Amino acid sequence: MIKIDSSVFIQVANFLVLIWAMNAILYRPIRNILNKRKDTVSGLEGDISSCSQGVREKDAAYADGVKTARVKGLEAKKSLIEVAEKEERAIVSKINEKAQADLVAVRGKIAKDAERVKQSLLQEVDKFANEIGEKILGRAI
Repeated sequence: MIKIDSSVFIQVANFLVLIWAMNAILYRPIRNILNKRKDTVSGLEGDISSCSQGVREKDAAYADGVKTARVKGLEAKKSLIEVAEKEERAIVSKINEKAQADLVAVRGKIAKDAERVKQSLLQEVDKFANEIGEKILGRAI
């Protein structure tokens, strides 16, 4: 059975001194380290959330920039296409005018050549008629 004597008080005092010593030497430093770790982790979590927010904002800004650049690019493309179409119409118009002028010149030349050939054939019609008549009749006319 348990006897209560002076050694119990010594054991209780020893227990209290050991609790105080363990608290001072072991538990308090560990608690301090855990508190520092908790503060560090919470600070890092705050940094992570602020960085995540910054990334989302930058991503949104990037997407807006890409959208704006795409719109500007399409507008520039449309304006370049319009300019190119105007230039194409001008070039085609010039080519058509030149072709029409060349066609008129060629038709005039052909008409002149045809008239010249007609005149030369008209001058030689009597000669050809005599030659054909001689060949058909077989004698001189």
